[in-house]
Amino acid sequence: MTLDGFFTAYDRVLQKWPADTQAIDVNTGHGTTRINACGPVDGPALVLLPGAGATSTVWFGNVAALSQRYRVYAVDLMGDVGRSVPGNQSVDSVDELLNWVTAVLDELKLPTVALCGHSYGAMIALAYALRNKDRVDALTLLDPNACFGSMSPRYLLHALPILLSANEKRQRRFVAWETDGLELDSDWLDVLALGAAHFPTAKTIVPKRPKPAAFDNFGVRTTVVLAGKGKVHNAARIESAVHAVLPSARTVILEKATHHGLPMYPAAEVNEILLS
Repeated sequence: MTLDGFFTAYDRVLQKWPADTQAIDVNTGHGTTRINACGPVDGPALVLLPGAGATSTVWFGNVAALSQRYRVYAVDLMGDVGRSVPGNQSVDSVDELLNWVTAVLDELKLPTVALCGHSYGAMIALAYALRNKDRVDALTLLDPNACFGSMSPRYLLHALPILLSANEKRQRRFVAWETDGLELDSDWLDVLALGAAHFPTAKTIVPKRPKPAAFDNFGVRTTVVLAGKGKVHNAARIESAVHAVLPSARTVILEKATHHGLPMYPAAEVNEILLS
């Protein structure tokens, strides 16, 4: 299968979204950003940032519930797998990455948003909220890696073959290992695996873990959701680290969740957290 297979799989997952879903293309200095949006146009804005390679389609188990209350904007990350198309000015630094987020929100005419990210998307969401507190009403981080503590050496060792040379088989095997063989949606798994194998992506720009002082006077309502069975890090240890720098943060450990199963499994619990 090829890149055409990836786009076919992407569209198949989008068919699981609500009937009112709109594809919105937003132009910024860094290219054209694809956003899949649904829910009442005048509803409060919820912006969703996916994990690396997961694409905006990954929220298929969440958007029907979330769009009952929110106007949901799910973003394909610039420079990553998906339908966002990089322009002449690539995203080469964390500053440019965060400026890209601002440009997208500006083009969507969203002065403030509730912001939720998973995995790499959570890293971007946290870095953005720390720098742009006035633009973020509420922040939800789903199993954020390398934001409050180190990633597990065992996890990194398993991820290494993909980092060195991704292909479809390696991607599927890695996710099956991390989720303990959880039966993931086959269409979305095609998106992940075919994207890893065939999609030309830029160098991933990774925000550094914030120093404790970065959280001084951070007044944004923050919820951190951790995967109890995840292999990226120890959930209880990360929970303690969150409270050390953000005593007022709400933390939830989903005992049966895995890192790569989120936000799809357990979708109901994730939805409840975002809606409360």
